[in-house]
Amino acid sequence: MTVSLAQSDSLSPAQARRIALSAQGFTDPRPAGVATIRHLRRVVARTGLLQIDSVNVLQRAHYLPLFSRLGAYPTALLDRAAYRTPRELFEYWGHEASLVSVALQPYLRWRMSAAHVHAWGRMRDIATDSPDLVRWVLDEIRNRGPLTAAEIEQDVPVRTQNWGWNWSEVKAALEWLFWTGEVTTARRNGAFARVYDLTERVLPPAVVNAPTPTESEARRELVRVAAAALGVAAEVELRDYFRLPVAGFRQAVTELVEDGVLRPVAVAGWRPTAYLHVDAKLPRRVDAATLLSPFDPLIWERGRTERLFGFRYRIEIYTPAAQRVHGYYVLPFLLGDALVARVDLKADRRAGVLRVPGAWAENGRPPGEVAEALAGRLRELAAWLDLTEVDTPERGDLALPLADALRSPSRVTV
Repeated sequence: MTVSLAQSDSLSPAQARRIALSAQGFTDPRPAGVATIRHLRRVVARTGLLQIDSVNVLQRAHYLPLFSRLGAYPTALLDRAAYRTPRELFEYWGHEASLVSVALQPYLRWRMSAAHVHAWGRMRDIATDSPDLVRWVLDEIRNRGPLTAAEIEQDVPVRTQNWGWNWSEVKAALEWLFWTGEVTTARRNGAFARVYDLTERVLPPAVVNAPTPTESEARRELVRVAAAALGVAAEVELRDYFRLPVAGFRQAVTELVEDGVLRPVAVAGWRPTAYLHVDAKLPRRVDAATLLSPFDPLIWERGRTERLFGFRYRIEIYTPAAQRVHGYYVLPFLLGDALVARVDLKADRRAGVLRVPGAWAENGRPPGEVAEALAGRLRELAAWLDLTEVDTPERGDLALPLADALRSPSRVTV
């Protein structure tokens, strides 16, 4: 059951939190049986995109948001949607490297056409300094694709000068072509390396042949998608969702307000003005119990996470081990509408064990209640990853209660 938002011009923090969780799909029912492509589509319709990250200490980042919302789903569903015909998702720079709904590809062409402005580092340099290499790599893909960078590197022409092209230059050329939209990811190989092919041979013809929107139309649509995915959000969060440039962004927000898609609202305790999407729902309660990836779209913008949940979160992957506070790969735990714990996890695939280097309680919830719910989700996660057991937590103020809960049968039914 939901509460009407028709006349609301102000919200409490609890209301904003429930709206955000509903918009991200945490109030949608889990599949009664095995999840299907219909369930995956429902999640992607909510989020718009899934961030990709190469870290595999637990599970690749793009698989985890679906687990958080659907439970132990078959990962082949996502592989099929992203890397099999007909494509429903494609790889591009959305919120960082992402799997994006193919319907949004025309609205990202402005970014592709402005690669000389938005691309960075070696990608941009190679396009400027070695256009002949870029053309040669594109011809290799056109004539021999789909190919990995390593496969192309094997046929790099020998140069007579004192320098030559090498793998890093081929890879940079490929990434430039990827940024410009001339090539895209056909699939990933076993090492998670991109296999590149011409975009026109990968995406559905209806998408490839769709007219290109103007930049203002594209910005407006991307802000609209971000607003629907967030439910209620400040400007910084609307812009961060697709990493939009400042130029033209506020005009897009203004136009969406004028069209009635967004409505300015005040959220108690928030300094910035918030914008409520016209389709946002306010559930009376949220009954979630799930782990969140560090790259889950619910918590992408860390300032928003702190304002919504009172939860200060920083990923510590790139922090030296001795300086880490909570661990290497720490997942927040959502219980009800609150982030009540954080747990450091590692999939020890050789031993068949889900390691728990640390677990900490948050927000003053009873440790036993949190530990029982978390234990159930850890068991579910371990089974989904084909691990046979959950190891005893090693440190943290939730470690002992969680160890006790793991020794008892789980009664979590959410």
